[in-house]
Amino acid sequence: MLQPTIQRNDRIANILIIAVSLVVFIAVTVLAKVKVAVNLPFDVHLFSLANAILNTLVAITLIAALWAVRKQKYELHKKLMLSAIVLSVLFLLSYIAHHLFTDATKFGDLNQDGILSEAEKTGAGSMRIVYYVILLTHIPLAGIILPFILFTAYRALTGEYTRHKRLARITWPVWFYVAVSGVVVYLLIQPYY
Repeated sequence: MLQPTIQRNDRIANILIIAVSLVVFIAVTVLAKVKVAVNLPFDVHLFSLANAILNTLVAITLIAALWAVRKQKYELHKKLMLSAIVLSVLFLLSYIAHHLFTDATKFGDLNQDGILSEAEKTGAGSMRIVYYVILLTHIPLAGIILPFILFTAYRALTGEYTRHKRLARITWPVWFYVAVSGVVVYLLIQPYY
């Protein structure tokens, strides 16, 4: 096992992790309702493509980190997990930018008028149900995973590997699902941008 990277201080860690998680949740919630009218010199939906690429990289990094820990390559595991966190922060910034500069896209809205006609609903067919089931599982899990990620990382960085492992058994699959389902959501909604 690795030596602790930071000194354990649960009181301060709890305050910081909860504060960061709340600030991010509130920022995403509030900023989703704010629109900035600016004429950017590129298609603003490039942010959603960046989101999908970043989520793909997070998923790949999480798989590599799982492999590394199973092979007892703990230093590599640590580097990969910290990389996944950095990629997730970049995703968050891109996600906020995308929602600041664009209106919501409706699944099936081929003419992009913001209104889903009966013909468009029929054209989208049962894929609308698939899309919304994935989206309705992705959103709440994405909203609650951040404190789990931070607490799991904290336990590892303080050398509390038993507690880290116990948390990671919950955190890893949820984080992985959020990353993969984010890519799937993008692939499904992208034709309607």
